[in-house]
Amino acid sequence: MKFLDQCKIYIRSGNGGGGAVSFRREKFIEYGGPDGGDGGRGGDVWIEAVDGLNTLIDYRYQQHFKAGTGGHGMGRNRHGAGGADVVLKVPVGTEVLDEDRETLIADLDSPGVRLKLAEGGNGGWGNTRFKGPINQAPRRANPGQEGVEAVIWLRLKLIADVGLVGLPNAGKSTFLAAVSAATPKIADYPFTTLTPNLGVVDLSTNERFVIADVPGLIEGASEGAGLGVRFLGHLERTAVLIHLIDAAGEDPAEAWRAIRGELAAYGEGLDEKPTLVALNKIDALEPGAREAVKAELESACGAIVHLVSGVSGEGVRPLLRAAFAEVKARAEAAARPEAAEIWRP
Repeated sequence: MKFLDQCKIYIRSGNGGGGAVSFRREKFIEYGGPDGGDGGRGGDVWIEAVDGLNTLIDYRYQQHFKAGTGGHGMGRNRHGAGGADVVLKVPVGTEVLDEDRETLIADLDSPGVRLKLAEGGNGGWGNTRFKGPINQAPRRANPGQEGVEAVIWLRLKLIADVGLVGLPNAGKSTFLAAVSAATPKIADYPFTTLTPNLGVVDLSTNERFVIADVPGLIEGASEGAGLGVRFLGHLERTAVLIHLIDAAGEDPAEAWRAIRGELAAYGEGLDEKPTLVALNKIDALEPGAREAVKAELESACGAIVHLVSGVSGEGVRPLLRAAFAEVKARAEAAARPEAAEIWRP
């Protein structure tokens, strides 16, 4: 299945059905009076977040969605049927944006969230509605109201607790495959990862979180270099980032600065998220060289640097536990009720 995280679609709610002009005509009933029914209501357009989806590929092949038109009213006070609704099912984490791609209409961040995007038109009144003591035989009825038409964008931001960032070939895909059951593409050339990958990390029965790997960044990504920063949106919901750096690279400290610069240029608070810095591929270095590179990187970033190897598994467990501690801390903070304000006279 192909990965698609942005798409443009056209929606239109249904028109309301027209009311009917009709009169009761039965034998031996001289003054039957009006009996025109109302038109049915037009269908609505809904959007709903459901489990089991992780891409918007369904909207790659169909972009136009129109709800059903309401049925017209008929004689004998028969009302028209309501038009069929349209329900757009999208992955959890989908944002609905206006045509300008900036105005946020809704954020479907949990399963079962349902939103009406376009309301169907009301059905028109039949001539029975206009009967009164003055006009007892009205010959008028209302047409149904027009539906609502709109152009919207859907943008998917994957729901993950931990995000992996780093330069291409930093070993992110290997790390993801080592800590979860995910099977990302792994090769010895840059930009192997072209779309985000998700994996579930099970540390114990009660210690589980989702980790996301996005395509690698390079210097100038915020200006469109490489694959750009388009996929960084999938990390906006994470509690913590793991910044993987190739220990065997030419300049690990410069690699750290390059990624931090791109995160800051992207904005959306990514550069302010808790970040765990990890030197990956330490299995390729001697113990003395590891410590030297670690000391240099700690001096540059001013934080503790974890030594890990996605191939041998060395240092991976402590890094994951540190990441889970951040995930747990955010969950506890979200569940904690706000401190009540103290009333003062």
